[in-house]
Amino acid sequence: MRTINLQSVVWKEDDYYISQCLDVDVSSFGKTEKQALDNLQDALELYYEDVPVPQKGKVKNPMIASIPLQYA
Repeated sequence: MRTINLQSVVWKEDDYYISQCLDVDVSSFGKTEKQALDNLQDALELYYEDVPVPQKGKVKNPMIASIPLQYA
């Protein structure tokens, strides 16, 4: 068995915490941060049952950027 370290973010939205994996398009939620992350881990395990785990490269010096978007 091998391990892959995935990055995720958690934020509060109304009464729930939302957790989202930054490496693949998988997210979940829960009443607490821990529950949201536990549920995300379960969702990721299910996701990787059907998808091969990729070789993950290292991202060096990442930054968060805002991008303005105008739309009609």
